[in-house]
Amino acid sequence: MKRIVLFAVLLMTTLGYAQTFSSYEKPPVFKACDSVAVDQLKSCFNFTLNTFIYKNFKVPQVVVDESYQGDVQLLFEVTNEGEFKIIYADAIYDELKTESKRVFDLLPKISPATYNGNPTFTQYSISIAIPLAEPKEEPVKQLDAEVLTENDSLNATLSDEFNQLEKELKPYEKLEYTSQLNIPFTHSYYARFDDEMNAIGTNSHTAAKPFVYSDVARYYDIQAEKESLAKDTDTWLGKKIFNEHLVEVQGKDFWFTVDPILDLQIGKDTDTDADFNSTWNNTRGINIQAGLGKRFNLTASVYESQGRFAEYFNQYAESLKAFGPDPAIIPGRGIAKSFKDDAYDYPVAEAYLSYTPADFLNVQFGHGKNFIGDGYRSLLQSDVASPYPFLKVNATFWKIKYTSTWMWLKDVRPEVVVDDAFLTKYMANHYLSWNVNKRLNIGLFESVMWADTNGRGFDVNYLNPIIFFRAIEFQTGQGAGNAILGLTSKYKWNNKVNLYGQFVLDEFSLSDVKAGDKSWKNKFGFQLGAKYFNAFKVDNLLLQAEYNQVRPYTYSHNTQILNYGHFNQPMAHLWGANFREFVLIGRYNYKRWFGDAKMIIGQRGLDYNTDEDSFSYGGDIYRDYNDRNADTGIQIGQGNKTNSFMAELQAGYLLNPTTNLKVFTNIIYRDYNPDTVSASTVRSGSVWFSLGVRTDLFNWYTDF
Repeated sequence: MKRIVLFAVLLMTTLGYAQTFSSYEKPPVFKACDSVAVDQLKSCFNFTLNTFIYKNFKVPQVVVDESYQGDVQLLFEVTNEGEFKIIYADAIYDELKTESKRVFDLLPKISPATYNGNPTFTQYSISIAIPLAEPKEEPVKQLDAEVLTENDSLNATLSDEFNQLEKELKPYEKLEYTSQLNIPFTHSYYARFDDEMNAIGTNSHTAAKPFVYSDVARYYDIQAEKESLAKDTDTWLGKKIFNEHLVEVQGKDFWFTVDPILDLQIGKDTDTDADFNSTWNNTRGINIQAGLGKRFNLTASVYESQGRFAEYFNQYAESLKAFGPDPAIIPGRGIAKSFKDDAYDYPVAEAYLSYTPADFLNVQFGHGKNFIGDGYRSLLQSDVASPYPFLKVNATFWKIKYTSTWMWLKDVRPEVVVDDAFLTKYMANHYLSWNVNKRLNIGLFESVMWADTNGRGFDVNYLNPIIFFRAIEFQTGQGAGNAILGLTSKYKWNNKVNLYGQFVLDEFSLSDVKAGDKSWKNKFGFQLGAKYFNAFKVDNLLLQAEYNQVRPYTYSHNTQILNYGHFNQPMAHLWGANFREFVLIGRYNYKRWFGDAKMIIGQRGLDYNTDEDSFSYGGDIYRDYNDRNADTGIQIGQGNKTNSFMAELQAGYLLNPTTNLKVFTNIIYRDYNPDTVSASTVRSGSVWFSLGVRTDLFNWYTDF
């Protein structure tokens, strides 16, 4: 955190001193000084200003009553437009600061200082004596005048070039809200404009996430929303905490913002014997957004984190352990080192470049996550795994949006490591979204996973954005790839109710379906869901119900590495396969206040992982299906049947709408009940309470 603050201070100081040392050839001129000789303009300016202050300054009564003797120290600027602007005021009484501001607001607009014949700004310091004294023609101390000699001619030229660049700066116009940057994907924030994006008759495409600002701007004014939540504060600190980015800079053909990132939490888990501070998280980071011209944008986020979580979360993180000495992988984040005796240290970095060569085309290259679907879960591609490098192309035309994504993933298990290096594998997706009419949307999805076998590397066969992966899979050799097909749909029942669904097909045997013997080959899953916007006529209340189920062995493969996963986590539903699940969600926001409620009821079939029973029952996608327990009679929940229930409540207050900084409190109740307790599957029931402050930029799932 110290490094972040230091960076911000240095940046702001650099900008400030660049202005302070501006040179001029002629000082600012009051109208009363128009006829004065050039060499007397400075004295005339000082005398006129002091006289104005003397005549208009009203010493506050509290200062008079206490017979105060002292002064008010002011740092002010005369802008390149001739307006007075107080930069800093220092006085023992706040009333004196307020009165100084009032007097300076009364000052007339004057002729600005000039340099090389062009208007420029100047900065001064002045001391106002209390009690007030009759002004004398004493010069105010000038902060920014420079005396140039012949030897300084080169410096003068460079200074002029620098000053010209400074003049190109302008007030930040919040260009991010119409840019090609992604809106940080969190379910809670996307719920704020979900109803506008899904109104009957809109030609929006809502499955491929995250959205870019320019797409959403056609249906929802995010800038107006942020401005409506702004607090009425005049102080620099107040604006930065509650309303604005820490740093906002805009020039002729560029802009950028810089913000700190925080996720500071403390909590209690009832499933552990530790003290009150048994759970905590300490994340500090920095987020940078930028635009270069009208077609090029970029953003970068760097996180440094330490934390210890609820016991069930810690156990799951350690079950994901990668090859090497590090004890865990924090779900959705990355590899974690040990921190002290019972915590983790997990750095994360995410960034991407966004380029829009034409209005219908956007290309992104970066390190992050993607999501496909209209629900809370995705059976096609979700954001539950750790960030990864990706290349994504979005093409939007007529009623169609076509998304192609190529990803570089890692298998980090010890059994696939070669020369102490993680195994690289690749994934390519195509998703076509078609608005059939003003109510119905249909999406077609295909994905293929392949590895660097036989020096194959990134197979150019899959680089074609419009080819059918299944055909290529057959031509590149048996076992060369693992292809998955999917179908999505959404129906706008009315402007308040949306119905949505997904179907994923990993493998399908028609003859086995006709046989009716529940073959293991029929690997598929589906999702059904509904959203109710402004439910029961309550503005900003969203209710959502969703059912998901996936048959055993879906997403797995007969080879060791071609599973649908990355960093020991699934690339689709976080439960892998062999499960059924029902989700209920409610979200509400009022101005800066918000509240979320979630309930998940599920049944899973897990492996026993014992000497007596080491079969794969189809829930763990990282196990190949060659050691399955049977060929027929395969059903959801087979194996170590585990029923789970989770309820979560969260409420909080949005501190800064621009950066999505919020204070919150959260409570999770979890009951996890397997039929058989083993070393890898334990029965637990816990309550996890936490509170904190967070810059909410991504989904963090805790419902394992």
